[in-house]
Amino acid sequence: MAEITANGQNNGPAAGQPTLVLQKIYVKDVSFEAPNAPQIFQEIGEITEAPQVQLNLTQRATGLGNDLYEVVLSLTLTCTINERTAYLAEVHQAGLFGIAGFTEADHAGIIGSYCPNLLFPYARQIISGLVQEGGFPPFLLQPINFEALYAEQQRRVAGGEPHTLNS
Repeated sequence: MAEITANGQNNGPAAGQPTLVLQKIYVKDVSFEAPNAPQIFQEIGEITEAPQVQLNLTQRATGLGNDLYEVVLSLTLTCTINERTAYLAEVHQAGLFGIAGFTEADHAGIIGSYCPNLLFPYARQIISGLVQEGGFPPFLLQPINFEALYAEQQRRVAGGEPHTLNS
């Protein structure tokens, strides 16, 4: 645990204590496409089948040295109406995390579960805003259980399957 002095200064971690510090959350990349606009807006009133929404979720972590890691959570939301793409919204939400003093298993769990769980609300808000500002009905992504996804990823790795975090 980090030691905080009376004047609010952080004197760094206490000897031998694990530390986890969120240094920054930021948008690394964002895009929105409505490839069939404006025709798709006319079709919305004539929908013969429910819109199909597909979410692709990935994450990656990059070590930057000095126990600093960039974790990027990428969400791509694709909506099709009558087999035509209505919109595609994508965000790469990133964070800088200082992670030190944890066991290898705990460190991997922090990167694979805790960090994306912290980044998700920011990415969800951006996706929601992009969809609505693109002229489509509001869309709210449901919560994602990153702990379960990480556990499934670990199970697959143990079974010899490739390790990617996908939903």
